[in-house]
Amino acid sequence: MTYVVTESCIKCKYTDCVDVCPVDCFREGPNFLVIDPDECIDCTLCVAECPVEAIYAEDDVPADQREFIELNRELSKTWEPIIEKKEGFPDADDWKDKKGKRQYLDK
Repeated sequence: MTYVVTESCIKCKYTDCVDVCPVDCFREGPNFLVIDPDECIDCTLCVAECPVEAIYAEDDVPADQREFIELNRELSKTWEPIIEKKEGFPDADDWKDKKGKRQYLDK
C-alpha cells in the first residue's frame, strides 16, 4: 500500500508533508504535489502534516477521488522531487476548502 495526494491539494500545495518524509517521495507540479508510489514506505508521517487533509492511504482514498491513485503514479514519473518545505501559494487559504478542483490541476 502507498499514500496518495488527492484533490484538496490542488491550488494549495502546502508543503508541510515534504519536510517529514524520510524517503523524499514527493514530487512537485505547477499547483499540486504527488507521491511516488515506488518510493513511499507507508510511514504515515505526511498524513498528519497536511493542513487540507489531502493525503490518504491508497485503500482509504474516497470513491470520488480514486482517479488520483493513477494520477500520482503517472505524474510522479515526470515531476521533479521536492525535498524541502516551500512557501504556499498566496491564495492557498482561499482554495483549501473548495471542492471540485480537479479541473484546475496543471500538469
